[in-house]
Amino acid sequence: MKNLVTILLLISIATLTSCFAKEKHYTVSVVPKKMTVQEKKKRFFALLVPPIEHVHKQLQKQYEEVKKDIQNHTHHEKITALKKKYNVKTDEELLIALKPHPMSIALAQAAMESAWGTSRFFRKANNIFGVWSTSSKQKRIAASEKRGKKTIWVRKFDNLDEAIRQYYFMLSASPRYRAFKKMNYEGKPATEIIKGLKYYSERGDAYVQELRSMIRYNKLTKYDK
Repeated sequence: MKNLVTILLLISIATLTSCFAKEKHYTVSVVPKKMTVQEKKKRFFALLVPPIEHVHKQLQKQYEEVKKDIQNHTHHEKITALKKKYNVKTDEELLIALKPHPMSIALAQAAMESAWGTSRFFRKANNIFGVWSTSSKQKRIAASEKRGKKTIWVRKFDNLDEAIRQYYFMLSASPRYRAFKKMNYEGKPATEIIKGLKYYSERGDAYVQELRSMIRYNKLTKYDK
């Protein structure tokens, strides 16, 4: 009987070891050749869900802390500094800016802007969201195509966390996304909030429609719960 138990235990361990061995370790800079659509998405979610979730939790924690400070009339200097950073004047405007939007939206934009984590900007610059560079003092790389004679530059980030933080900050601090942030603050559904992102792309409303399809088809709202 003991021998049978030992044999069954060894078989179970061997099976588990074999399963773990088949799990691939994905990296940002390396895109496996001849990936199926299923594997491409698997790689994307393996690389992007953990850092987006990590940053989102930190931003949510900051939002809750600032909300509490405003209610208790504490840490005035911190509140003033944040208002300056996010270019807002009132307490409510600050809370609107600080409340992070749903992960489903971030993942949908990441998938679209990085071609599911396969674009050159993603691989060589950790640039998930196609964020442009506006200063030669920033780490950046040149786009392969020019606009007339003008070279287009995109930001180069040290890691994915940094890229995600910049993306959330950009949407929070820019006046053009105030409607987007307002709908998010009011708790609208992700597929409604994205209406405020039509200025993110030159494609406008068509970009919003593609985002909506991306969220629904890939069931991305499951990451918002």
